[in-house]
Amino acid sequence: MSAKKTKESKAEKNFENIGEALTTSEQFLEKNQKIIVTGLLIVIALVGAFLAYHYLHKTPRTEKAQAALFKGERYFQNGDDSLALFGNGNDYIGFESIIDRYKGTKTADLAHAYAGISYSRIGNNEKALEHLKKFKGGDLLITPAVTGAIGDVYMNMGQADQAINNFLKAAKEADNEMLSPIYYKKAGEAYLSKADYDKAIEVFTQIKETYLNSPESREADKFIQQALFLKENK
Repeated sequence: MSAKKTKESKAEKNFENIGEALTTSEQFLEKNQKIIVTGLLIVIALVGAFLAYHYLHKTPRTEKAQAALFKGERYFQNGDDSLALFGNGNDYIGFESIIDRYKGTKTADLAHAYAGISYSRIGNNEKALEHLKKFKGGDLLITPAVTGAIGDVYMNMGQADQAINNFLKAAKEADNEMLSPIYYKKAGEAYLSKADYDKAIEVFTQIKETYLNSPESREADKFIQQALFLKENK
C-alpha cells in the first residue's frame, strides 16, 4: 500500500472517530438535556442571588453601618462613652445597636472594639471583656490595640498575669517601633506591680536595646533602677 493511501486511510479513520465522538456527545446531550439545563439555571440563579445580595443588600447595609459608626466615633473620641454605647435618642443608635443591627459586617466588628473600650472607661470590666474578645479584627494597628485594651481591663480587675499575657501578645502582634514598646512597657509595669522584678528588668532591658528611638526606651533605665532598688529592699 502506498504512503498516500495509508495517509488517506488514517484520515478516514480519524474522521470516523470524530464522527462517533460527536454522535455520542449529541446522544448524551439529548438524554441529559433537562439535567444540564437545570444545572445551568441553578448556577445562573446562584450567581444572580450573590450579585443581588452584594449590590442591593450588603453594600447599602455596609454603608449605613459605616455612617452610623462614624457618628459614634465622634462621641467616643470626646469621651462621651454612654452616648457612644447607647445612642442619643435622635440620629445615632449607639454601638450596641450597630452590633445587633449590622451583624456580619466589618463595621459591627469594629463596633465591638469601640464598645469594649467605652465599657472599660466607665468601669464595666465584664462588658468590656465581652466585647473586646468578640472582636475578630485582622488590621495591623487595631488588632494589637484591642489585645492591649484587654490587658488594661485585666489590670483594672487586678489580674496581672492575664494582663501581662495580653500586653506581650499585643507587642508581638504590632511588631513595630511605635506600638510594641508601649505594650512591653505596660508588661514591665505589670511585672513591677506583682513584685516580679527580674522579669521587669528583662522587659525594660529589651525595650532599651531593641527600640532605641522610642520614648519608652528613654524611660527604661528609670524603671530598671526602680526594679533593682525594690529587689534589693524586698
